[in-house]
Amino acid sequence: MREQFTLKCTECGEENYIYTKNKKNQPSRVEYKKYCPRERKMTLHREKK
Repeated sequence: MREQFTLKCTECGEENYIYTKNKKNQPSRVEYKKYCPRERKMTLHREKK
């Protein structure tokens, strides 16, 4: 039931994090504020499909 996906930085486009989620509880795409090592700051990361 759990699906693995990657989080992609919205500013630089780098794929930095791998997460899992339960598709039954969260059917839509997720967004998190995470640290981007290329930008060296907190940026918005969105789920990549």
